[in-house]
Amino acid sequence: MSLAQELMEIQRVRFPALDSALPNSYLLPRHGEPLMAALPGGETVAGLTVSSSHPPGSVQRLWSAAETHELFPLVGNRPRDGMDALLNAWRTQLAHRDVSDTDSACTVTWPSRDVQASRALLDHGFTPLACLAVRAPTPITDAEPGGTVKMRRAGPSDVDTVLELALAELEYAALVGGSVLRPDAARLKRNAVHLRLRSAGRPADDREGAVPVWLAERDGVPIALAECGWVDSGANHSGPGLTGGKWAYVNCVSVREQERGTGVGQQLMALVHNEFASAGVVGSYLYYNPANPLSSVFWPRQGYRPLWTIWEVRPATALR
Repeated sequence: MSLAQELMEIQRVRFPALDSALPNSYLLPRHGEPLMAALPGGETVAGLTVSSSHPPGSVQRLWSAAETHELFPLVGNRPRDGMDALLNAWRTQLAHRDVSDTDSACTVTWPSRDVQASRALLDHGFTPLACLAVRAPTPITDAEPGGTVKMRRAGPSDVDTVLELALAELEYAALVGGSVLRPDAARLKRNAVHLRLRSAGRPADDREGAVPVWLAERDGVPIALAECGWVDSGANHSGPGLTGGKWAYVNCVSVREQERGTGVGQQLMALVHNEFASAGVVGSYLYYNPANPLSSVFWPRQGYRPLWTIWEVRPATALR
């Protein structure tokens, strides 16, 4: 058995012991550069690094640096000193490359409950940029909106409305997290919204990639958006993931500023979660930024809890 296989087997057992919702596998990307580091006691840890570049005009640049360097650690049962050693080796590896000192980032995605590894990441200058949070498919009995609020599915004629709400969420997220409000954001978002609304539907639909999008309206005026989708976790190719089966994901929720705190977001998500439950999904997941003063409170109240944390140093040259 190779070193990498041995470390992966240890992690396969260790991860579900940390958190029962974690999958018992940690798949590596198909291509990358090997990284190894020795510990003081003679043990060795390993990993794989992957560098990516997102050219101008690509939608990935709305939630990512233009140049990203990602580490997939294999630390076995040495989460703190193993992660520390790998990050030191990674810093040395990057020092021999032409790494941008502006629009670049180093990222590591790791189980949220592995606080030993969290300490090492913090010591090297990483910030917990986002959490992949999960929720069990529990229906909500009191899901009917009150007063003049009505919920409905969005369709192709709602492109402008959905775009406005989605851009408002992006603008806010860019202030408190890793999202970037780039000059071409409106065009990129419009294209994405157009495609989503054309394929809006349920997982039982014959249309591949059918995506549900909901709007909340007060007196006929759209005030909140929930843009969601469906994922088969077996289709994941690399890195962290979810237990097997059909999952629902929440891509974007946006509430008009003057409507925040009125309960419309909770009412909208109650309807969405009931739709998820009736679809028979394993669960639902989303990404939120722990530094976001709205989402860091709202999503735990809706039943979501962190499973994976995405740690980031930006720019990449700031890695300590």
